[in-house]
Amino acid sequence: MVSRRTIVWMSAVALVVYGVAAWRVVRVADQQWFDPAPEAYGNWQPRDLPVEDVWFRSADGTRLNGWLLTHQRPRAVVLFLHGSAGNITHRADVLRHLHNRLQSTIMTFDYRGFGRSEGRISEAGLLADARAARAWLATRTGVAPADIVLIGRSLGAALAVTLAAEGNARLLALESAFPSLPEVAQAQYHWLPLSWFMTMRLDAASRIGRYEGPLLQVHGRNDEVVPLRLGQRLFFAAGGPRQFIIAANAGHATAPPEEYYRRLERLVSQTAQP
Repeated sequence: MVSRRTIVWMSAVALVVYGVAAWRVVRVADQQWFDPAPEAYGNWQPRDLPVEDVWFRSADGTRLNGWLLTHQRPRAVVLFLHGSAGNITHRADVLRHLHNRLQSTIMTFDYRGFGRSEGRISEAGLLADARAARAWLATRTGVAPADIVLIGRSLGAALAVTLAAEGNARLLALESAFPSLPEVAQAQYHWLPLSWFMTMRLDAASRIGRYEGPLLQVHGRNDEVVPLRLGQRLFFAAGGPRQFIIAANAGHATAPPEEYYRRLERLVSQTAQP
């Protein structure tokens, strides 16, 4: 028979092992969702894509870099907020596609710590960067911030939701979006109470209800990073007119289906000012 003392000792060892494992995961819980590529990784002069290299500053003075692709007679002005990996050079094809499909002026930019942008990643910094980008784009194009179309993918979707909640948008389009970062972490690590420890929240679900404009959301049925149910939870937290597209056989990094772009084009046309 195992003695009480042995049971206590084994329990203590198990608790220590669990604690060490938990600490190691939690220690990197905030940063492990980001994989920014520095300037060295990218083609900064893409062929057949006449982007303008632009620079602006975030609220705390951090210098940020972006690309602007103008259109002579734009149907809309669009801010595309990319995901948590790479840099803007890896969005050249997306920029080209949106520019051609929507016949619009398009801007994307690198958050602090990505590409040529300065600074280190933090939640407050990311949100400040998104606000600064929209403000810069509005000033440059002469369009009111609330009349800019916001398109966000994954991390960028959470930032786009915040912008729309704070200052409205002509249209909000979300790709592979999540309700909050801790919920994504919990879906990946079922055995750890990560939500207790994470400081990076990016809580889109608590904000999206303050946006009352049109919403278009697309999510892959087989998304291995942000499960479909999480994307749906964010969608059901929204108010106003909304549409949800499930992309069959699509994972987290899969490009949105043609149906998404057709509806996006339709919504840009429907929300155009007379």
